[in-house]
Amino acid sequence: MKGLPSYHTLVVMVENKPGVLARVTGLFARREFNIHSLAVAPTDDERISRITIVADTVSTPVEQIVNQLNKLINVVKIDELAPEASVEQELLMATVSTASAGGRGQVLELCQIFDAKVLDTGSTEMMVRLAGSPRKLDDFEELLRPMGIVAIQRTGRVALPRLDRTPTPGSLRAVV
Repeated sequence: MKGLPSYHTLVVMVENKPGVLARVTGLFARREFNIHSLAVAPTDDERISRITIVADTVSTPVEQIVNQLNKLINVVKIDELAPEASVEQELLMATVSTASAGGRGQVLELCQIFDAKVLDTGSTEMMVRLAGSPRKLDDFEELLRPMGIVAIQRTGRVALPRLDRTPTPGSLRAVV
């Protein structure tokens, strides 16, 4: 497995206006902050977009990144999501060579083990998709690599805080 750099997941709520993403990424470029992954989408409020940034915090402390982001006028709110307090998911699509003896069977077996889906098949290649935790995708990718990855694309992480599991009065009822 690759080295384990220190990453932090930041959720940045921004005004949904042209140029905001360019300003956020421009800040990272100017300050030489490294972005590991970036995912952007509108929220249920059409005036706000959600940017999920996974940033390398070995070279730059997360506090410094947050302070710089807070200076941008279009930033509404910033939350840091600790791995243990959030659910992180990612999507991987890969085209894998199946030309070797048993190649197709090996890919199908891995897909079954990881609950991946075959998206397309050709005479010597298969395209597969897997959604899950970044760790699960890392493991899947590592096992596909010896088979011959022809092309691969990962979306980057999206994350939400874990739900509160503390029971509130009246929330638990007897099941009959």
